[in-house]
Amino acid sequence: MTRFSVLDLSPIVEGSTAADSLASTLKLAQHAEELGFTRFWLAEHHNMPGIASAATSVVIGHVLGGTKTIRVGSGGVMLPNHAPLVIAEQFGTLATLHPDRVDLGLGRAPGTDGKTAWALRRNMNQSDEFPRDVVELMGYLGDKAPGQPIMAVPGVGTKVPVYILGSSLYGAELAAQLGLPYAFASHFAPAALDQAVAIYRDHFKPSAMLDKPYFILAANVFGAEDDETGAFLKTSMQLAFVRLRTGQPGPLPRPVRDINEHVDPAMVRMVDQALSVSVTGAPETVEKGISDLINRYAPDEIMFNGQIHDQQARLRSFEIAAKAMQSLNARQQAAE
Repeated sequence: MTRFSVLDLSPIVEGSTAADSLASTLKLAQHAEELGFTRFWLAEHHNMPGIASAATSVVIGHVLGGTKTIRVGSGGVMLPNHAPLVIAEQFGTLATLHPDRVDLGLGRAPGTDGKTAWALRRNMNQSDEFPRDVVELMGYLGDKAPGQPIMAVPGVGTKVPVYILGSSLYGAELAAQLGLPYAFASHFAPAALDQAVAIYRDHFKPSAMLDKPYFILAANVFGAEDDETGAFLKTSMQLAFVRLRTGQPGPLPRPVRDINEHVDPAMVRMVDQALSVSVTGAPETVEKGISDLINRYAPDEIMFNGQIHDQQARLRSFEIAAKAMQSLNARQQAAE
């Protein structure tokens, strides 16, 4: 059985506010809980006028407080922006308030531009301290060691599950060496997907956290009543990517009927390549697209992202994805 989950950037859509976005995020999480999604992750981005989840741990707490059973976590926290002890305290507090419901996905990128990274007041040296920081952070969340001089309180003993996120071979190798679950950002950077999955599985070393590889595939979903409407909904994310790549980030645009009337076709092709791990269209089209991804990559879990301007359409898209996953899992179980 393949688990299925949600990645939400808490998008601020054109014509709305950050307050609207955060309210929509909670409604989506509640909807996902009702539909049987495993987890609901939020991502850290800074200085992005179209994303409201910059204070990721705060938004996670907001979602945990408004839901009952679904796991909630980060997809991810960009660890170079933070001291490991601070993240251990934040997520240790969340796990203390909501036991066995908190995940900690960690990324290596800053999640922003260079100037904003400097504004985050981190040491901007060029040395790569990510592996050491991950191990340090896990130490704060584990059981207290004899003579341990520094503790995360709350945090120590909570053993919040840690996931490595990535869009390159680096994260795959690190997750494999540490024996941690690995989530690949194929929803926007699929170029190294096949190689990263192979490296992770081939080099995986069992650990106290995990005895075999656990791979999460990220994919976009734009489900609707028909293929044409699904393609229409997708244009919001296409336009957002174009604006981001051309240095003009902003709120999530309203969808358009013909993307080629608004964007140079060469740019559309580039964006479509970045968004190639997507399932778009009617329920049966979405189900087939998901089935193809499962057959090709055999993920343990699919993390669905859906940047859709209209909230009701977004809720419906995730409903279509959930029903597709339930149908595919039922067929798999019947065949076993």
